[in-house]
Amino acid sequence: MCAFCSMKLRRRAAAVRRRMHCLWLLLLGLALAMLATSGFLNQDQDLHAADPSRRPLQRLPGPPELEVIVDSLDLALELGEDLAPLKSLQEDQLLFVFPSAHGSRTQPQSKRSYKMLMRGTFKDAATPGPARLRAGSLQREMEQASVQRHGFNEALSETISLHRRLPEARHPECFGEKYSESLPSASVIICFHEEPWSTLMRTVHSVLDTTPKQFLQEVLLVDDQSQSRHLKVRLGSYVSELEGVRLIRSTRRLGVGGCRTMAAAKAKGEVLVFMDSHCECQEGWLEPLLERVAQDRSRVVSPIMDVIDWQTFQFNITQWPVRGVFDWRLDFYWESNPQLQDFHPEEPVLPLQSPALGGSVLAIDRNFFQSVGAYDPGMVLWGAEQIELSIRVWSCGGSMEVVPCSRVAHLSLHHRPYIFPDQDMLRRNKIRVADIWMDAYRKIYYRRDTLAHFIKQSESPNIAERLRLKRSLGCRNFHWFLSTVFPQLYVPQDKPALSGELYNVGTGSCADYPRGEQQQGGVMNIAPCSGTGGQVIRTSSVIREAKLTHSKVTCGSVVAL
Repeated sequence: MCAFCSMKLRRRAAAVRRRMHCLWLLLLGLALAMLATSGFLNQDQDLHAADPSRRPLQRLPGPPELEVIVDSLDLALELGEDLAPLKSLQEDQLLFVFPSAHGSRTQPQSKRSYKMLMRGTFKDAATPGPARLRAGSLQREMEQASVQRHGFNEALSETISLHRRLPEARHPECFGEKYSESLPSASVIICFHEEPWSTLMRTVHSVLDTTPKQFLQEVLLVDDQSQSRHLKVRLGSYVSELEGVRLIRSTRRLGVGGCRTMAAAKAKGEVLVFMDSHCECQEGWLEPLLERVAQDRSRVVSPIMDVIDWQTFQFNITQWPVRGVFDWRLDFYWESNPQLQDFHPEEPVLPLQSPALGGSVLAIDRNFFQSVGAYDPGMVLWGAEQIELSIRVWSCGGSMEVVPCSRVAHLSLHHRPYIFPDQDMLRRNKIRVADIWMDAYRKIYYRRDTLAHFIKQSESPNIAERLRLKRSLGCRNFHWFLSTVFPQLYVPQDKPALSGELYNVGTGSCADYPRGEQQQGGVMNIAPCSGTGGQVIRTSSVIREAKLTHSKVTCGSVVAL
């Protein structure tokens, strides 16, 4: 009996051991299966990361300092082809440029570091275009608010490097130009009032990054009574770390002319370069300007002013030739492709004489600037100071040029970001220009701005000191300026036989010339009659000409019936 019980217990123990073995084998198999599954998932994730077709937007592997946001379906990029150099990009391909914040800086930089957003220009219609990057509603609201506050997309500007390099825009022949190593030194003067940090500092760094140290005496930053915290607190400590940059603060509002005149008195360079506070310079921008001034100390020069779009910060090239001019309302503008006898297309790097120059970037000998009267202290805050200086320089023994091998980009503004206390300030500045420099021709200005005429009659501005300066310098009269410097400015015969809208009885419309096409050779069209005076045409009984009132174009002509 005991032997039988012992045998039964041994059988049960063997069965338990078999069950335990099975359980351990099952657990071991489950563990192996889990490990295999985990490895497969990791491999799949790696393949996902390596496969560009699985993401709508990817970062292209490349040099550590090069980061490009591109369309994921660009076949050339999927095949790993190298990135085209920045200078080869077309104008409509470059939106903005700034250094990448990623990657090691230990590797040699065989290429410029930049980050760009490209639009595809595909020749194959079957190839899909780039993905559109859609900003969220919050980002759009931020951008709209910054445009309203500053006159440009400051929210986008903050994302762009302070050291971005613009694509090359100079004519190839400019690279063969050689400049003296003994050029005069320059003080770059940047006046600002409530300028946002990004555009102000990008201007400063652009000057420092593109200017040879042997020619740059200093950069003078002049704060024209700004109140923003970043300009009152942060700016001082930041500038103290920049070699060759000085900060000057004004305790009262001076305006453009007053601010620049004050800085000129403190400058140490032989040549003064006045620059707006939202510019970006091309490589080699300063040397051509210094050379022209060194050859003739009474010569005032300007670079070609390219344009930075206020919304996208895209760089737009200004086509050469171009010169600065003004009309009888004393409004300044850049005239493209002027029909001039002294322009030679076969010599595209020769400077071009200009009746006027804009104030965005201007180079002038320091001693000549002081001797010719600096900026008129009677000009208030902003407006028409560039026209006043232009007429004075030409009339009093100097000259003005645009230098094509020098290029600087200027940020166009959607609107002026601040309101002037005097709404007629610009008109009062123009009154000073007319009364001091235009002699009997000032009547033409007053006929085009009747409100200016009434202001002049009621206020009679004090211009005695500037008239004494004009006599002491032996300046020529305005008739000489028109006949010698600016003969292309049409002198209207203000004896109209008829004036009014040119009405088409067949269509019930009026002759019109779009304000966005203010250049010679444009086409007039017909449009609904506005009745606002913008379509008024004046005809002359003396020389049988007709001129649209608001147009900068001299005359209209019939080319087909």
